[in-house]
Amino acid sequence: MTISTELDRHYAVSLDDVDRYAADGYVKLRGVLSADVVAHYEPEITEQVIRLNTQHLPLSERDTYSRAFLQVGNLWRHSEKVREFAFSRRMAGIAAQLLQVPAVRLYHDQALYKEAGGGFTPWHVDQHYWPLSTDRTVTVWIPLQDTPMELGPLTFAAGSHRSGYGREMEISDESEAQLNAFVAEAGYRVDDSPFAVGDVSFHSGWTIHRAPGNTSATPRRVMTVIYMDAAIRVARPTNRYQENDLAAWLDSRPVGRVADGPLNPVLWES
Repeated sequence: MTISTELDRHYAVSLDDVDRYAADGYVKLRGVLSADVVAHYEPEITEQVIRLNTQHLPLSERDTYSRAFLQVGNLWRHSEKVREFAFSRRMAGIAAQLLQVPAVRLYHDQALYKEAGGGFTPWHVDQHYWPLSTDRTVTVWIPLQDTPMELGPLTFAAGSHRSGYGREMEISDESEAQLNAFVAEAGYRVDDSPFAVGDVSFHSGWTIHRAPGNTSATPRRVMTVIYMDAAIRVARPTNRYQENDLAAWLDSRPVGRVADGPLNPVLWES
């Protein structure tokens, strides 16, 4: 099997995993990618992150959000090799199965590199930033190395996607404090288990999640891809971040129109 064949080979999600995703708002799948696939694409993703990164302040001079990670979006537009990875039919097919929709399209990709000594990622929800009409969205989080606790694995509050709490909060020290208290008081199970290389997670746009800081001497390298139901429509932006996303990722499509801009191709359909 070639590298590209593995990326596009169908992955059958079990009914238990579909049910777990629906109940918990996330699912972690073990060994979805081989170590060879990750090793093949990681250097190119890392090279593009270094080339495109615009954050050059020392960690000590940044705010909480900026200390959390280096963030670079739509790498697929800058590298054909990254495009192969981000457009993986294997990953998109898993997303469609978990969302239980016949087709998914790309919202955008995003590299999240937590530098050595990088800070924690505050508790937050993703869909606060997205001008989309439904919650039929899902993000795959793909570590590009083993990710034990000291590197800062993604951490989920299981079942929190149904709470409705925190949806108006931007990621910040305030969201960390308020959502941390809410998660504790509500008694949600917190999953901060490590990832082995080849493991991936998928989480809903409304799932409350965070990540610890990177206390190691090496960067935590992660690639993410955000998928949406291919039939999802553009919603009226409710904050400045959604206005920015509408222009940056959705080609300023009119409210009520299917989110089918030139940067939002269908990546999988049944």
